[in-house]
Amino acid sequence: MKPRTIRLSAIWAALILLGGAYMAFGVDALINSQLFYPERTLAARPDQLGMAYEDQWIEAADGVKLHAWWIPAPRPKAVLLFFHGNAGNISHRLDNLRLLHGLGLSTLILDYRGYGQSQGSPDERGFYLDAAAAYLAARGRAAKAGLRLVVFGRSLGGAAAVAVGGLEGVSGVILESTFTNLGDMAKAVFHLPGLDRAFKSRFDSEMRIPAITAPLLFFHGDRDDIVPHELGRRLFDSAGGPKEFITLNGAGHNDTIMVGGQDYLNKIASFVDNLPMPAGADDSLR
Repeated sequence: MKPRTIRLSAIWAALILLGGAYMAFGVDALINSQLFYPERTLAARPDQLGMAYEDQWIEAADGVKLHAWWIPAPRPKAVLLFFHGNAGNISHRLDNLRLLHGLGLSTLILDYRGYGQSQGSPDERGFYLDAAAAYLAARGRAAKAGLRLVVFGRSLGGAAAVAVGGLEGVSGVILESTFTNLGDMAKAVFHLPGLDRAFKSRFDSEMRIPAITAPLLFFHGDRDDIVPHELGRRLFDSAGGPKEFITLNGAGHNDTIMVGGQDYLNKIASFVDNLPMPAGADDSLR
């Protein structure tokens, strides 16, 4: 149940080898086929790791029905909206969710269109529609319980988290192992002129992140060979407001929790505990 390895490097190999296809058929189909690696079959369920859960169905603005899990904590400190990376599905994040559940975080985790039991096929426009729909569902859960809403985005999921992180009701945003935009990823991996300009507007978190005024917490491994540490740092530099960047020494792309260990979890717990409570909420939940 480990998170599946992101395969962004395959994008750039494809862009080089299939340059003619790019010119002939356009960039959208090429990006969709090389960026998204969904799996339909769920490998496990939260109750198999001792967590009660509910299946939740969320409808995106274009009518696509999305599958999510709602995993409530017994005495929750916050509602966590979790956006996963580009491969697998929600079931491959259960080990992560179990640790976050232990921190008192009730979690809503969504499968993007085309992933797991969600309808449709993945693309950039749909990805952001899915993020917006998940945000509305999580905000409703948080408001009903009088809890903070924290948005967590990992890898490609960081682009979803940034897109909704500046919206009403978000108390804090956690970004892990994520990047500025697709163009910078191309340049960082292949150092070829032109790729950064061609793809800079795609999944452009650097452009969106200044809209976030809530506190931000960044994690990035210094040995990440998929999303370079420098891109996480550049995204951090583009953010305003209260923010902190944690370099996980010795961590790659998919072992951040294992390498970070209890210090990593303690940092998340401290970050959440220090976020302001929503107006009218029970302050004893701090």
